[in-house]
Amino acid sequence: MKIILGSDFSFVLQYGYGATGILKEDINIGYVTTASKGARKFGQTVQEEIIPKIKESGYKLEEIDIVGKGSQEITDFFQDKNVIHVEGGNTFYLLKAIRETGFAEILKDLLNDGKVYIGASAGSYIMCPSIEVADWDDTGRSRFEVTDFSSLNYVPFLLKVHYKDEQAQKVIDKMQNLKYPLRILRDGQGILVEDGKYEFIGDGEEVKL
Repeated sequence: MKIILGSDFSFVLQYGYGATGILKEDINIGYVTTASKGARKFGQTVQEEIIPKIKESGYKLEEIDIVGKGSQEITDFFQDKNVIHVEGGNTFYLLKAIRETGFAEILKDLLNDGKVYIGASAGSYIMCPSIEVADWDDTGRSRFEVTDFSSLNYVPFLLKVHYKDEQAQKVIDKMQNLKYPLRILRDGQGILVEDGKYEFIGDGEEVKL
């Protein structure tokens, strides 16, 4: 099972797809836009900038929003894909959709079939035991009535994505109350998960606080 967790789209394009081990011309991406639909401004960026940039870079891509889809429809969509790219946006909206569609079980089967998972931002948070770090954002974004932050639990740590140096003290303070270890990613950075090993990849060095 191979999982790639990135802070942002720039990491995915520069490093993430290459880390799949699949030849560029053979990559067929199932691109999950759901989280971006819960973050209106970013949703526009996804449609107008990110998706065109992926295609212009030579990758084959088909997008899906899992909201309102049945399990068979989602399963069928991914049958001819070898990469599952779950884009960022509102983590709470994404987790709610995962629970309502049964996507957790679908994803487990897809990964067991050898498909590679790539997450960016919210798409990375949901692979942790909990999305509680997404709740550190104090910009007033909607939680979509999600109060149970337990998530898919594919890795034994939590992530803080989009990290900037000026956030250091806030992160240090909040880390004290976490049940799980925290790994920190700047934009342009990510973690490759394979065979129980966790490899930092991307720009610069991993932040240790």
